[in-house]
Amino acid sequence: MRVVTLLPSATETLFALGVEPVGVSHSCDHPPAARELPTLTSTVVDHEGREAADIDAQMRGVEGAVYDLDVDRLAGLDPDLVITQATCDVCAVDAGAVHAAAASIDAGPETLTLDPHSFADALDDVTRIGAAVDRRDAAATLRARLSDRVDRVRKRAEAAVAASGRPRTAVLDWTDPPIRAGHWVRDMVELAGGDPEFQPCGPSEPVAWDDIRAFEPEVLVVTPCGFDRDRAVAAVDDLAAHAGWESIPAVGNGRVYAVDGNALFNRPSHRLVDSLEALFACLHPDHAAATPSTIDRIARVDRPVTTPSVRPDGD
Repeated sequence: MRVVTLLPSATETLFALGVEPVGVSHSCDHPPAARELPTLTSTVVDHEGREAADIDAQMRGVEGAVYDLDVDRLAGLDPDLVITQATCDVCAVDAGAVHAAAASIDAGPETLTLDPHSFADALDDVTRIGAAVDRRDAAATLRARLSDRVDRVRKRAEAAVAASGRPRTAVLDWTDPPIRAGHWVRDMVELAGGDPEFQPCGPSEPVAWDDIRAFEPEVLVVTPCGFDRDRAVAAVDDLAAHAGWESIPAVGNGRVYAVDGNALFNRPSHRLVDSLEALFACLHPDHAAATPSTIDRIARVDRPVTTPSVRPDGD
């Protein structure tokens, strides 16, 4: 079967099921072999080396579609199946545009639209993708392994919560402006033994700095969408520049973590289980199989306040 995938999470899952797509999006970078495949999408937004505020300004300034799909190239690949998504309007090509493009191709490829909004939805998509590409057995095996890993985290988290309670946890997937991570992240915080109240039940949403301070997070996880770990570390400066940074409990107790958001948290593939394990290590390091310092996609960040650059409250 000739499969085109227009989102990184589906690309990752296809490779895990033993299926190499014939075409991918420009954002597909895992596993490394995905980078060698024909690219069918592009964007007018320049992410490379840009700070969070600059990227946000570019996104707000775009007139029309943020992402473009090369329909001629798609037709030339003669796909049997095109996989797209409807979860996030700013993360990939609009699902409606993909369906229109597929319908315009003489071969008439089928489309599979993924729309996960919870942790369970994301894992269930492994089964959906497996069925669509006739890899049901491989998908069932992968899904069972993922369930076993989730169960291990759940049991450790129950023991950790019984011993020390649920730390107030804030997960941000953007820093300027601050955005609290939604969709599956709330489920993950609860599974990992944290207090999930800060995370929205729906999509990610902007949050006022004063609301972050008022929540008084004991653990702050910064995982900007599309940023690797080092860029996430630098992005913490956006938060540290706000008034009252030093009063946040997570800052005082040294539990601010910068996470590779490009690989973890923001892509609803089977690797969300990696993210769950990493989150548990941040929330309950004494009970985790690995501490945050041994996970190469996590860095503990110590950011002192530099008074001249401090922003006023409420920004």
